[in-house]
Amino acid sequence: MEDRITVVVITHNRREQLLETLGDLSTLPDEAPIVVVDNASTDGSADAVEKLFPEVRLIRARRNLGAVARNVAVDTVTTPFVAFCDDDTRWQPGALRRAADLLDRHPAVGVVTGRCLVEPELREDPITPELRHSPVPGPEWLPGPALLGVMAGLSAVRVRAFHEVGGFSERMWLGGEEELFALDLAARGWWMCWDEEMVIHHAPSAVRDPRRRRQLGIRNTLWTLWLRRPPRSISRRMFAVLRTAPFDRATIAAVVEALRGLPWVLRERHVVPAGVERGLVLLEESQRNSSARRYVG
Repeated sequence: MEDRITVVVITHNRREQLLETLGDLSTLPDEAPIVVVDNASTDGSADAVEKLFPEVRLIRARRNLGAVARNVAVDTVTTPFVAFCDDDTRWQPGALRRAADLLDRHPAVGVVTGRCLVEPELREDPITPELRHSPVPGPEWLPGPALLGVMAGLSAVRVRAFHEVGGFSERMWLGGEEELFALDLAARGWWMCWDEEMVIHHAPSAVRDPRRRRQLGIRNTLWTLWLRRPPRSISRRMFAVLRTAPFDRATIAAVVEALRGLPWVLRERHVVPAGVERGLVLLEESQRNSSARRYVG
């Protein structure tokens, strides 16, 4: 596994949960190299990793890079694949090997996303039915349902595909940053799929600012719409997104922040190919009915 896949963990001020996650990763039978990017934590996270897990490659960011910390980590790896792992997600035994095997066997697959079980009850994450029953058309050889969106902490990625699209956008920073990443992969012809047997546990951290996360999620969703979708789809999806959000300061701030970004959005706008857009339209019904896509934090 050392020559096939590297685990990339990003973290910010979640010391105890990070150490638990690293403890689990370090004892997996399909053990792989681990890179941790500490996003300028102030709770001693980096020092604790250095002391307790000397085999882990630690990168200390000078500021909170958000999701872009994954780009920093991927730039250092030598394996053809990376498995993204948040500080509150835990890849289960066999999942890393399965991810590497799937990517090895299917060179046109850029990302494989696993099945998420939420601790402590180990219930399926609410997003799972959308992934399992994805209506996106895919080739017969694809080893699972075709996707046009991924969840980074549950996904293994081909490094060549990652570099081809430039990784995660610095503009998005964090919160729904995967959406633009996935659309750019699809636009370049990379396939993404879901795998039932690649299991990752999620122990949602209480160390977060849900209102700010909602604000970033709405902003980034709007930016992605404006950057990659045709006008008719933009208006339809904007209505669907905003009607699920509370009408409060956080939502208004998200829209204002998104509007302030219009100059660069218009400069960088590039609509996805027609085939990708058809798949996105097919996804809209399940997205409208999804309990996992409500901006209520």
